Amino acid sequence: MTASHPTFYAGRQVAFLTQHGKQDLVRGSLETALRCQLVHTDGFDTDQLGAFTREQARPGSQIEAARKKAELGMALTGAHLGLASEGSFGTDPFGAFIPWNTEVVLWVDQVAGIEVTGFAHGPAQSLHRTVRTTKELQRFAADARFPEHHLVLRPGHQNHPDVFKNLSDAAALERAFHLARQQTPSGEVFAENDLRAFANPTRQKMIIKATEELIQKLRSECPSCDTPGFWLSQQIPGLPCRGCGSLTRLPKAEIWGCKKCAHEEQRKVHTQSWADPARCDSCNP
Repeated sequence: MTASHPTFYAGRQVAFLTQHGKQDLVRGSLETALRCQLVHTDGFDTDQLGAFTREQARPGSQIEAARKKAELGMALTGAHLGLASEGSFGTDPFGAFIPWNTEVVLWVDQVAGIEVTGFAHGPAQSLHRTVRTTKELQRFAADARFPEHHLVLRPGHQNHPDVFKNLSDAAALERAFHLARQQTPSGEVFAENDLRAFANPTRQKMIIKATEELIQKLRSECPSCDTPGFWLSQQIPGLPCRGCGSLTRLPKAEIWGCKKCAHEEQRKVHTQSWADPARCDSCNP
C-alpha cells in the first residue's frame, strides 16, 4: 500500500449531515489523519431517509441512503467533499443466531469524482421483548444494557404507531411503560434497544471502526494518478494446498484499483505460500 500525501485534503471542508451526534465520533480521527475540516450540519431531518425507530422506512439501500445524506450535506454547506454514515441491522451471516450490525461511512469527493467507503460489522446490541410487568421490564432492561444503551417502548406490538423513545433513565422508562400499557387492552408493551447512534454505544464503536478503514483507504494513493482511495478490489483464488498441491479457493493474489483512472495492479498475497489441507476441497471434501 502506498500512503498518500497527508496534505491532499488539508484545509478542505467536509460536510457531514447528521442529527444523532455522529460528528463527535469521527471528527478527531478524520481531521488528524487528513488535516481536513469537518463541517457539521443538521439542516435536514435525516429520519426522512429512514429511522431505526421505524416511523419512516428507508426507501433504498444502505449505500444509497448514505450517498443521499452526503449530497444533502454538501448542498447545505457548499462544500465539495461530503461524509455520511449509515447503519443496518440483521442477523449474523455466519449462524443467524445473534443480532448483527453493519456500518458504512461514505466519502464523496465531487472534485475528483470518486466515492470511497469504509465498512465495519459485528455483533449488535439489538434486543427486543414483549413485557407485561415492571419486573419483566427491569429484567429486559438489564439484558439490553440499559441505561448505557437507551430503550424504546411501544404499546402492544412492534408496529404500533405510538412510540416512547429517548428513554435513558429508570424513572423515564417506568413512566413510559405505564403510559404504554394504558394504550392497549392486552396490557403488553413491546420493548427494544434504541438503535440510533447517539443512543447505542455498541453501534458507536462500529462507526468509529468503519471510519478507521475509510481513513486507511483515503491515505492510499494511486501510483498512476495520485488520487486517494487506491484499494483492494478483487481477490484471485488458487493458493495451492500444502498437502496435495491442488488449487484451493483461498486467494493467491489481489487486484488493487483506482476509482478515478481505473489503474490496476496485481499483488501477491504474502501471508502464506500454501493453503492448509483443511481448506482444500480435495483433501477435505
